[in-house]
Parts: sequence; C-alpha cells; structure tokens
Amino acid sequence: MGQDGGLSGEGGRLRAGRALALVVAGLLLGGCTTPAGDADGSAGAGTALAQLQTLPVKGRAPKTGYSRAQFGDGWVDTDHNGCDTRNDVLGRDLRDVRFKGGGDCVVASGSLTDPYGGGTIRFRRGQGTSDDVQIDHVVALSNAWQTGAQRWDAAERTEFANDRLELLAVDGPLNSSKGDGDAATWLPPNTAFRCTYVARQVAVKAEYGLWVTPAERDAIERVLATCPGQPAAD
Repeated sequence: MGQDGGLSGEGGRLRAGRALALVVAGLLLGGCTTPAGDADGSAGAGTALAQLQTLPVKGRAPKTGYSRAQFGDGWVDTDHNGCDTRNDVLGRDLRDVRFKGGGDCVVASGSLTDPYGGGTIRFRRGQGTSDDVQIDHVVALSNAWQTGAQRWDAAERTEFANDRLELLAVDGPLNSSKGDGDAATWLPPNTAFRCTYVARQVAVKAEYGLWVTPAERDAIERVLATCPGQPAAD
C-alpha cells in the first residue's frame, strides 16, 4: 500500500512476520473450528468469510494506556506525496473535487455518496462545515489497541492510523455515533453497505495481525451469511 514507502525496512519485516503468524494461526484454527460459508461448511477461497476464519478469537485486552496520540499526531503524509492522509482520502472518496488554491492536494469541496447512511453530502472545507464529512477508522483505534495494537511500536501504530484500507470518508454524525464500536455493537444504517463494511474490517485485522472477540466474530459472520460470496477487501 502507498503508506509503506515511508516506513523502515524493519517495519516491512514486522508486517511480513505478522502475515506468517496469521498463516499458522489460520491452519491451527481451521483444525478446530467449523467454518461458516458454503452449504458443505466451507468458505469459498478469496472470500471475506474465509479470511475471517484466519483471525484469532479471544477477549479484548484492557484499554489501559490508550490515547489517540498512541497512533501518531493526527494525519501525516506517510506516502510522501505532499498531502496528508485526510486530504488523500477525501480526494479518493469524493466526486467533483475542487482543490484549494488551484493545487492538487487540499480538498476544498466535493460531493460524497455516504457509504454509512446512503445519502449525498456536499462537502465544503471551512469552519463549521469541514466536520460534515469525517474520515473513519474502519477498525476503531481503541478497538485495535485492545485487540493487539498495544504491542506495536509507534511507527506501526502511525502506519495503521494512516493506512487507506483502514479509512473511509463518511457522514460526520454517523461516524460520531459509531465511536469505538466493533461489528457487535455498531453497523452502518445503510444495510446495503454492511457486507463491504465488515469485509473491510476483516481485511484490516488480517493485514495487521489483530484478533476479533467472540461477539465480534459472530456479528461479522451473521452479516456475511447474507452475502457468502463477498470477496475479501484489498
């Protein structure tokens, strides 16, 4: 992903190590659980259901020590393109984008088809209007902290908080209502987006070696049961 370019070689090796650990965990879990998915009890290769089965399942760790600052000082330019991550995501997710000062970085206005609510939001940068569209961490940062991120170093947490796979431009009030909820406590009101939403949560957790709680796994499985062919997000 674009953010990798700003990380050290050690960070890349850590991510590779996490991926190897997930393969081993998936093999172990596959031997002792019954997969959800196809009628014969198997999840189709390349689906979000199959990816879900690779995730470790256990309770949340304590929230002790968590703060937003543990994941870096706000939005940063991890891919060194001259723009911070918020503007990168706005530029990706909005239509009819206009940039401030005639440049190609700071988004001044645009139109968002909100994935969480399904409506259209006319975004305009400015005091009192910028928060109409917020950038959501699909896996809430405090959820990540309690499911494995507290073990990471500062560089890994900053990478996570700015990874575009983990980020969506969404309706501001709906993002606030989500808080730090996982799939067991919050799902988008727009039911047509729920399969995509939980598939993205699974992909993020798989990418970063995070676990799911039993309630979270069950909630994701219930959503994906309505769309068993939902592909894994990338």
